[in-house]
Formats: sequence, structure tokens, C-alpha cells
Amino acid sequence: MNAVTTATMAPLTDLRPTPDDITGDALAGLSASPKRLPSKYFYDARGSELFEAITRQPEYYPTRVEIALLDAAIVGIADAVGPHAHVVEYGSGSGRKTLQLLEGLADPVAYTPIEISRTTVLAATERLAEAFPGIEMLPVCADFTQPVDLPEPQREPGHTLVFFPGSTLGNFTNDEAVALMCSMRQTMGGNGQALIGVDLEKDVAVLEAAYNDAAGVTAEFTLNLLVRLNREIGSDFDLEGFRHRAVYSRERGRIETFLVSQRAQSATVDGRAFEFGKGEEMLVEYSHKYTDARFEDLAARAGLKVVQRWNDADDWFGLRLLQPA
Repeated sequence: MNAVTTATMAPLTDLRPTPDDITGDALAGLSASPKRLPSKYFYDARGSELFEAITRQPEYYPTRVEIALLDAAIVGIADAVGPHAHVVEYGSGSGRKTLQLLEGLADPVAYTPIEISRTTVLAATERLAEAFPGIEMLPVCADFTQPVDLPEPQREPGHTLVFFPGSTLGNFTNDEAVALMCSMRQTMGGNGQALIGVDLEKDVAVLEAAYNDAAGVTAEFTLNLLVRLNREIGSDFDLEGFRHRAVYSRERGRIETFLVSQRAQSATVDGRAFEFGKGEEMLVEYSHKYTDARFEDLAARAGLKVVQRWNDADDWFGLRLLQPA
């Protein structure tokens, strides 16, 4: 980095989950019926790499469609957002879409990524700092589903823009999504905004192919959750004993991703043994697909309203700008 970039790069605020946090979440999920594990723990360094590989698979449309939509809509987005925003991103990932947004906005004051993977947030923020030496970088390593105290920029922002692309909102139950948007409303303040990516309802074959790519990258990503638990909390999941399965539920309007036990077996977490029957499914992720009516209902429950909408030409994916109702 050059000297100017270094001056605008704050030290990392590290609030990532501890092994005790992960153990507690795993025990709670495995004690539930049916068993489940939290998808937020997909994103260690390897998981983040695998997710980036998923976004480049031919079947996985959300990333490429959203990137194209951001390119097409950025002038209108910048007009609607206005100048001098403090951009706060939940789950920053590689930063590709952030680059598009920061390039298009008028004089953004600061950028705060909140990302659970320390490796990912540091790498992405360093790249963005080099590209935008005039924007203060304030990275935070934390679980964004929990309240986070934001760092304060040196320059006074006009308002806060929460950026939540990638249809990640769909990974939460409806009640969890409402709670998260309530937290967003508190973060953005009375004059703030949120720009949220939403994956829209479409043909089931398209949806299921996106989460079961032929190369098996998504399957490896899903199984990496067990790799992480074995490494970080000392569990003993047999990676050969589980397989990935993702299926669309029309009734619930979402892809449901499972790890399926290939045989009768047990796994131990923190000294407790959990039994799995042959064919037993352990839920690891939801991916909700929205209609405008469903999304606007969730926003209204969180005290937010949609003020601008942008869709791609096929209505596969949307960006929605929200503000306090």
C-alpha cells in the first residue's frame, strides 16, 4: 500500500466468534429436531474461497446477474443514495460488488465491512483501500447477525448506507430476517438507507441447479462446515459419512440445503455423542426466494419501506433501496 492508503486504513476491529460460541451453537443445533447447524460458520478462509468458486459456476446465476444489474443501475442508485454516505456492508465477501458501489457513489466518506471471516475481511479491505485511497476503511470482523458498534469515521458522513447484496437475507428465516432488518434500521439511523439484494422466484429447475452444480463445488462448500467444526471445536464428523443435498420447497419458497447421513453413525461434539440414522437429513442452510409482496411485508415488520426497485431484464434478481418507514 502507498502512504495515503495506509493513512485511511484503520486497524481491524476483531469481534469474531470464539470456539465456545461455535461449540454452543453446534450443540444447540444438534440437539434440535430435526438436527441443524448454523450456516454462518461456512465462512472460514477455505469456505470463503469455495464460495467465490461457487459464484463462478455456470449454474450459479445470482452473482453474475447481480453484478450486471449493479452495472446497469448504478447511476440511478447513486442518485437515490446521495453523496457523503458511510457505507456499511454486512458480509463483505471478496468485495467485487463493493467496488462497483463505491466507484458509483458520490464522495462516500467511509467503508465499514462486517465479515465473520478475518482473512476475507482483511484481504477485501486491503484491495479496496488501494483502489479508493480517499475513502476511510474501517473493517470489523464480527457476526453481523448480532449487534455491532460501528467505528466512527474521521470525516462526518451525511448518512449511513447499509449494503447487503448477494441475496444473503434469504439465508434467514422470516422472523430472523425481520430481526436483522430491525438491526439495520438501528444501524442506519433516522435518515439512513439500506440497499439489499433479493433473489426472486423463478423456475424450480434453475433454482435447484444453482445449488447442486455439476462440478461439486457447492457440495464441497457444504461439507467444509464439518471440516471447520472438527478443526476448531474438536468434533469428529466423518466427512465420508455425509453428502450434500439441496432442494426447492414450493410451500416455503426457499432452497433447503442438507447434509445427509450415508449410514447409521454418531458424531461427538464437546464430549456429547449425537446419533444419525441412515438417510437422516441435517439442515445447514435456507435460501429464500422472494416476491415483491413477501419482501415488502418483511421490511414493513422491521419498520422499513421500499423506496426504489431495480430488477434485471429477466426479473431473476432485484436490488431494493429501503429507508425507515
